[in-house]
Amino acid sequence: MHELRERDVELAALGAALADAAAGSGSVVVVGGEAGIGKSSLLRAFLTGVPAAVRVLAGGCDDLLAARPLAPLREAVRTVPGPLADALDDTDHDLLEATVAQLAARPSLLVIDDVQWADDATLDVLRHVARRIAQLPALLVLAVRRDALRPGHPAQALLGSLAGLPVAHLDLAPLTAAAVAAMAGTRDAVTLHRVTGGNPFFVTEALAAPPGALPDSVADAVRARLSGLPPESVAALEALSVVPTPVEPALAAALLGDRLAALAAAEEQGVVEMRAAGLSFRHELARRAVESTLPGLRRRALHARVVAALRESGAGRAEQLVHHAVAAGDADTVLEFAPAAARDAGDGGSHRQALAHLEAAATFADRLAPDARARLLSDLAWQLYIGQRFGEAIAVGRRALALCPGLDQPHLEAALSVRLSRYLLMSGELAEAEQFHRRATALLGEHGSPVARAELAGNYGSLLLLTSRFDEAAPELRTAARLAAEAARPDLHSLALSYLGLARFESGELAGGRAEVREALELALRHRCDESAVRIYTNLGEMLSVAADWSALAVTVAEGQAFCAERGIVRYAALLDMQEHQLLMRAGEWDAAESGFRELATRGRGIPTFLPRVEACLGRLLARRGADEAGGLVQGAWQEARRQQHPTSLLHAALAVAEWAWLHGATEAANEVAEVLLPRLERSPAWAWPRGELCRYLARAGVAVEPFDGCPDPYAAGLRGDWRVAAAAAERSGDPYERALELGFSGDPDAMTEGWVALDAMGAAAARLVRQELRAHGRTRLPRRRRPERRSGPPGLTQRQLDVLDLIGEGATNAEIAAMLDLSVRTVDHHVAAILARLGARNRREAVRAARAVTTRP
Repeated sequence: MHELRERDVELAALGAALADAAAGSGSVVVVGGEAGIGKSSLLRAFLTGVPAAVRVLAGGCDDLLAARPLAPLREAVRTVPGPLADALDDTDHDLLEATVAQLAARPSLLVIDDVQWADDATLDVLRHVARRIAQLPALLVLAVRRDALRPGHPAQALLGSLAGLPVAHLDLAPLTAAAVAAMAGTRDAVTLHRVTGGNPFFVTEALAAPPGALPDSVADAVRARLSGLPPESVAALEALSVVPTPVEPALAAALLGDRLAALAAAEEQGVVEMRAAGLSFRHELARRAVESTLPGLRRRALHARVVAALRESGAGRAEQLVHHAVAAGDADTVLEFAPAAARDAGDGGSHRQALAHLEAAATFADRLAPDARARLLSDLAWQLYIGQRFGEAIAVGRRALALCPGLDQPHLEAALSVRLSRYLLMSGELAEAEQFHRRATALLGEHGSPVARAELAGNYGSLLLLTSRFDEAAPELRTAARLAAEAARPDLHSLALSYLGLARFESGELAGGRAEVREALELALRHRCDESAVRIYTNLGEMLSVAADWSALAVTVAEGQAFCAERGIVRYAALLDMQEHQLLMRAGEWDAAESGFRELATRGRGIPTFLPRVEACLGRLLARRGADEAGGLVQGAWQEARRQQHPTSLLHAALAVAEWAWLHGATEAANEVAEVLLPRLERSPAWAWPRGELCRYLARAGVAVEPFDGCPDPYAAGLRGDWRVAAAAAERSGDPYERALELGFSGDPDAMTEGWVALDAMGAAAARLVRQELRAHGRTRLPRRRRPERRSGPPGLTQRQLDVLDLIGEGATNAEIAAMLDLSVRTVDHHVAAILARLGARNRREAVRAARAVTTRP
């Protein structure tokens, strides 16, 4: 093997980062580059020079059909006792905190190679560690093939989440012509550099090949090198080439038999090497090059031989057996091991891997008895649902349920009906969801297990809640909470309590409902029910939004987003992000809100219950800005919301249509909204604020509405025509746009001018309408206000948040910032909470430090 060349800068950077970590300032280093560029070689060279005082934890990810959950971490602590090893062996331990504790105990280096193949659970741990690395005496090094990261790849999301953290990116460059010339000796260095592009592995393989024509590709170079080996050695390499994981000695002996000794020649040539984990090709590219030469039938036969060897040894792990059985077309082995492997992966949080196992098993599902096939398809549908592939989940769930008639297994049929009801519920098909719930109820009766009956009651309670039948929902949810507690299922218990709190809130028990939701959140967090906790964060956020408690909403959203980021949870993070962008829109930060809504609209495709909400919010904002596309968005969102009958979607869409209708003189559309939604809003005193807001915009659009008992001040005063009170109330609540509208249409020329200036500075379409009113009042000369230039800063922060962050850095309090930026203190509270969440900071000092780590502001 050739010496490491032209990597002194990278080695020095790694060494400096490790020294800083040992001194207490931890960081992340991402080593990136294409396959063969020398990432693993750089890491090996770096590890040889690590001081003895630093504890080294190193592991790599394997390119299996579905990687074993947490495999690189298991490899890293194979000989290192401590809290991480304990947590990997005992699920009662908190794995995330155990990893942090392991790294906090003494100066440590955690190296994970080939992160592009990491499972979901491993990515969650790495994300959690990265967010805390600055306070640890530890260096986290991640090696990744960037060319393998397509858009949306989970590892790409991990790398994106590092923004704002102490991170350095070392993207390895190809070797220069001079370095290639030094390696080439008497060979044609110019041609060698041109053909290989300076890829170190390609250069090495080309030089190792027999003299003659220069290989055109890495695969050709590897094959040329192998041409000089004895036939028995090549045959042994071919047998090993179908195994993407290190081959333990016992498996190598079982797989190769007498040919094991023939690998000595290949080892001498640097093609394979013995590592701590087993026998491996020196580079994954070499393994793939050998495998690519195999005819299809021979490759299939070799995979079958691996399956036989693994089964005979009894040491094969399920994910290994499934990987090779799929390639061998071995249906029996796939069906035997894939479902259990999927359960293990799903229980560990590696849902992509669970889905891959189940999809492999489903290929051979026709071989199973009907009840086993139904269970397999139901598990597949559940993982599709978790992956937010709702349409596919419904289709597979229907296939599973169709197998039940004639089985005489009512509990199985009931369980599958409950699941299908849930998929339909989340797809906005409420009527059919209720049909399947009733089917499950009839099948289960009082004879199911507490868990089954808790799921049944909880599912129905949430359905009743979504269809505004609050009084019916409460007893169902109380039953669900009681049964879940009896079954010691805090995940179901906390969810039932949170929905019960929502039902009480909707029924008018505002304080009691909010307290119950918070109790549910504490229960979920205490028992580490991560997914339940995130769902409760979103429920609490919707409750606070309806109650117009904007400061509490900002804090809840920031806490929920931080929780999602730490846990790597994406399923419900979009709802929290939407609540954040609604706060930004309300605070007048329209550029950031629009960008966020557009990104969420892309993420929300395929999620039927989410898309009309975000498209309504985006359409409403675009209507405010006078964009032509607003009409189509708000009308489409309204029609879909009416079809689904989801209360929150209906509200967002109604507000969007009402505002668009006012700005475009579409009174008929506003009348339709009033006819459909106002009667629904009258049912719950909890919806006083959104009802008042809708009434105010309907009145602007020409609909005859009056203030109602309990109508909030900003809207009640506006409906009465008391613009001074309405404008003052809007200012107190931190809504500059609403304040500007009340001033702009007040009828007082001075106030109208002030409102016009504010609307014009926002870029609001309503400024044109106010200008027309001012001309009618005889004012034709209006002041102009220069809009602020955009500045760069930490990713994800708006321009106003950058201003707030500057003043935080100067030590200003929120009240002082509000006075200097002409904002309400409440609006500044929102901005500070958003800044802390976006930068992953726990306090103002950490936020300033994180911002300075990623950018230098002019």
